[in-house]
Amino acid sequence: MDVPAFQALISRITDEIALIPLDSALESYLNAQHGPGSHLYELIFEACKAGVRDGWLCNRESDGIRFGRVLKATDATHGFSVDVVEMEDIAGPHHVHPNGEIDLIMPLTPGACFDSRPAGWCVYEAGSAHRPTVTQGRALVLYLLPQGAITFTQLAA
Repeated sequence: MDVPAFQALISRITDEIALIPLDSALESYLNAQHGPGSHLYELIFEACKAGVRDGWLCNRESDGIRFGRVLKATDATHGFSVDVVEMEDIAGPHHVHPNGEIDLIMPLTPGACFDSRPAGWCVYEAGSAHRPTVTQGRALVLYLLPQGAITFTQLAA
């Protein structure tokens, strides 16, 4: 697995969802069609683990979170950027999703959750915000961001 092969793999899902609104219906669809145990979920999970192992994914670190944008938003990914983070029992920086965010949760520790959600897909609508949090272990989380849009915020302590 390398970055071009990863891009081809991710474009399979971004092609399928490119024109679908980011909402709970999309989340339900993704979990029904491509949830844990499905062929595409397992391919993406294995590709992410290989990318971390080989050093081209999650190749930056700050405050205990490994992360990195592996693909910019281009036509090849149907306007989605792709970031992957590795987190263990930690909350990340608060941010807003101007155009929404689609997350693929891949627990490395059985039972690990992202924003209180188990393995699978999570969709945040445009304008939503959160402080991404992994609990009960370690997980990889893949973020699809329409047009690569994300705004990090400063919250009062």
